[in-house]
Amino acid sequence: MYTEIEQQTLDIDWFFTDGKYIGFIASGAGKVPETVANSKINNKKLVSYFKSLPKISDVMVNPLLDELLFNIFGSGGAERYVRDFIYYTQRGLYSFDKTNLNNFTDHRYHLVASPVNPLKIIDLPSDILDILMQTKFEDNIDLIKDLDASGIK
Repeated sequence: MYTEIEQQTLDIDWFFTDGKYIGFIASGAGKVPETVANSKINNKKLVSYFKSLPKISDVMVNPLLDELLFNIFGSGGAERYVRDFIYYTQRGLYSFDKTNLNNFTDHRYHLVASPVNPLKIIDLPSDILDILMQTKFEDNIDLIKDLDASGIK
């Protein structure tokens, strides 16, 4: 279990699905869904599984991030920022980051990168699929630029 203190102080990698594709979120010290918070063991299995996958896709970085990242990091900082997100996206996952870092109750996230060839849940082994299906989003991941994660159950 991830305690509320852990959620408020850690940048937890967690995953969700729309029933077809897979999303990755860096929590940015935000509240994670109960399905994630209730099983640290299951979440660590997902992290381990997705990190172990080979690269299967090219990446499209969200073009709306350019100005935002330049304002935050200056020149050259954007590449460092997107590195972790690109890692998961090259494995076929849609990658999101917390819009307002360290604001525990704010559920807003923005798209960082999309895979050209997304990984589909039908390609997952059953034990991973069983865990992932516990954290579902009702909209299409591939159409989202800004995400309200309070809708992920």
